[in-house]
Amino acid sequence: MLTDKRLGSEPDEIAPDGSEVRLLTALPRGSMGHFTIPAGQTIRAVCHKTVDEIWYVLTGTGQMWRKHQNEELVVSLCEGVSVTIPVGTSFQVRNTGVEDLRVVGQTMPAWPGNDEATIVTGRWSPTLKGGYESKS
Repeated sequence: MLTDKRLGSEPDEIAPDGSEVRLLTALPRGSMGHFTIPAGQTIRAVCHKTVDEIWYVLTGTGQMWRKHQNEELVVSLCEGVSVTIPVGTSFQVRNTGVEDLRVVGQTMPAWPGNDEATIVTGRWSPTLKGGYESKS
């Protein structure tokens, strides 16, 4: 069960929200991915059905909208910021900068498959199309 993987230069998939996904390693209780949102772009708003997620921003700037039960929040994203996305939280991200927004995300448990994310109404108009389009 010991695995390792180097970050790929090309995305493995396009997520339902429209972000580029580079798959990293996974275990049954968690998985990691590297997400890219191109400069000036806004992803589709989604809500995860069964996984919690934690994001850590590597590069770029943007904003993340999150809505969970009675709480709604917009947070600024930049290098070094970490955010939580509990199961059942609607969220959307827009890249407000001139460089790609790059994030490492961890899901708990491991990402279960293509139907995990439900498209929801977000705060901003999305500019990216989504849908698990395989790049391989």
